Amino acid sequence: MSLSDPGLTLAPRPHAPPEFDAGFRGQLHQLFRWRRDVRHFRPDPVSHEQFHALLDVANLAPSVGLSQPWRFVTVEDEGRREAIRTNFQHANACALASQGKRAGLYARLKLEGLREAPCQFALFSLPDPEQGHGLGRQTMPETLAYSAVMAVYSVWLAARAEGLGLGWVSILEPEAVAGILDIPREWKFLGYFCLGYPRSEAETPELESEGWEHRREADICLIRR
Repeated sequence: MSLSDPGLTLAPRPHAPPEFDAGFRGQLHQLFRWRRDVRHFRPDPVSHEQFHALLDVANLAPSVGLSQPWRFVTVEDEGRREAIRTNFQHANACALASQGKRAGLYARLKLEGLREAPCQFALFSLPDPEQGHGLGRQTMPETLAYSAVMAVYSVWLAARAEGLGLGWVSILEPEAVAGILDIPREWKFLGYFCLGYPRSEAETPELESEGWEHRREADICLIRR
């Protein structure tokens, strides 16, 4: 059989992988350094096209068994947003009461942008998605939540590259959030996110600027065996 024979099926030629030069790697490192947890937003709107482009990036994230267990729930209704703010205030008051000697510093921190952020969404992880057929999670089912976190981190970086800022609000009661958003209670709540254009830019994390904590060097976090 010759190559010209119409009965011969040729495998598609693989695409050549892109080459990432030093300039790109330098810019990527700058993107990592300038990613911030944003709590101060301008009122400028985020378009539906912008948001859905970010979700397209989220779907490129790795997931256990290719299960894509993440579910993004947009929150546009003002009544639901107000309920989320009320829940945050309650959870934050409890957190403040547990701070002891650091309570004064804690009280000065701005830990959310719930009133300012034009775009808000919650992230959930499915408990047992059919997609992926259970591959890779029998002994570690928590990898479903890990996969969803990698998806939102992809959104975080892509948003920063577009000049947008993302803020993670974790000081909320998961069951209450599920009820406010009318979500199946078996879904695992991972975080509530505020998205918009930041009022200011900073290379240093706000918690570090406020004296709450300092980022450690990589060697301090490394354990050799």
